[in-house]
Amino acid sequence: MTSPEPSFRESVDLMFDRASAHLDLSPGLAAKIKVCNSTYTVRFGVRLRGEIKTFTGYRSVHSEHMEPVKGGIRYALSVHQDEVEALAALMTYKCALVETPFGGSKGGLCIDPRAWDEHELEQITRRFAYELIKRDLIHPAQNVPAPDMGTGEREMAWIADQYARMNTTDINAKACVTGKPPHAGGIKGRVEATGRGVQYALREFFRYKDDVARAGLSGTLDGKRVVVQGLGNVGYHAAKFLAEEDGCKVIAVAERDGAVVNEAGVDIEALKAHLGETKGSVQGFTGGRIIDSALALELACDILIPAAMEGVIHKGNAARIQAPLILEAANGPITFGADEILRAKGVVIIPDLYANAGGVTVSYFEWVKNLSHIRFGRMQRRAEEARSRLLVEELERLSSDQGLGWSLAPGFKSQFLEGSDELALVRSGLDDTMRGAYQSMRKEWYERPGIDLRVAAYIVSIGRVAQTYRSKGL
Repeated sequence: MTSPEPSFRESVDLMFDRASAHLDLSPGLAAKIKVCNSTYTVRFGVRLRGEIKTFTGYRSVHSEHMEPVKGGIRYALSVHQDEVEALAALMTYKCALVETPFGGSKGGLCIDPRAWDEHELEQITRRFAYELIKRDLIHPAQNVPAPDMGTGEREMAWIADQYARMNTTDINAKACVTGKPPHAGGIKGRVEATGRGVQYALREFFRYKDDVARAGLSGTLDGKRVVVQGLGNVGYHAAKFLAEEDGCKVIAVAERDGAVVNEAGVDIEALKAHLGETKGSVQGFTGGRIIDSALALELACDILIPAAMEGVIHKGNAARIQAPLILEAANGPITFGADEILRAKGVVIIPDLYANAGGVTVSYFEWVKNLSHIRFGRMQRRAEEARSRLLVEELERLSSDQGLGWSLAPGFKSQFLEGSDELALVRSGLDDTMRGAYQSMRKEWYERPGIDLRVAAYIVSIGRVAQTYRSKGL
């Protein structure tokens, strides 16, 4: 008889236990890091469509070793307390891994956002935010949410406005939430951030031939066959960037009611437009054959990117997964049981703690921007351009005066003279963060025989959280 599959929360705790066994932690400190500090459950009513509708929401705080705590708010009918607490724990470890100065938190509202009109959703969001704000569960210095599944810039703008209405003298009000639209205090590059982080994570992995060989692969990203599960914000941007900028061939995209398969490469923009027209259905898309969504995970490919829900790879299908390299763009897409099966097969997994940390990294940049009250690049961009212009003009003068007969390559001059704007700085900071985090994780991977990248990521994260607690006297 097969042992039962651990729940999402149990999987996170089991992975913690597996990693913490490699560290010299007292039992008390290990328990303190592992446990979820608090969860607030709210049930509130909103008058909609002629009657009062009651909604249930959650905000979990896993660790306050650093404050504010950070973590998204998701809108889904599947939201429940254990899921929110597991996601909050992942946020703690993720923030520690990429060295953003936050503790871990997460929120959720049990709702199908597609079932409500925009003005109704705004009423619901503002009331949910009100319930959290009045308990300091949304606050620039204590708890800073962000978008997650089912939410985006629009919802974050509503929450930020609700906070400002309730805290009229808080000069840092905009920093109460990240993922806002740029015109409402957001930062350029935040919408694409998690998908861009996936791209940078794969680029960093492929910089190391030994690591690529461990996955049974060779060469660069160019030409690699990729399967993406979930074409939401993260999956769309990851697929788009990998196909357009790195030469990957996205041979399949799985969605809730089917998967599109095209060995020549799925047209990501065309599929995204089709999903928008059909409210998320792949049926009727002519750019490839349609198969069952679950079967797409089992297709032969080089890289599998689950970018939707947790637990999509489990004991029931793990043995049939053919991809030698899996990158977890979603939170917890591989259960603990499936993880053991895949590791035994020699599959290399780039874990969610690292792979989808692009969102919280750029959220950190946005939070810093809101606290500093100035956009990145405003002070230095033109100074950079002036210095670059001096150099170019001197090179051109030398060429002319000395009769050297050479000239700058077409396009070089304009590119070299362009100073770094906010988007360029955000991408640079994200790239640097993903490289640094991978290198710290890789160091553990190679120095501790028998562990995988997930255990390595947890070791780095738990070690950093433990250092913070020890400095506090625990």
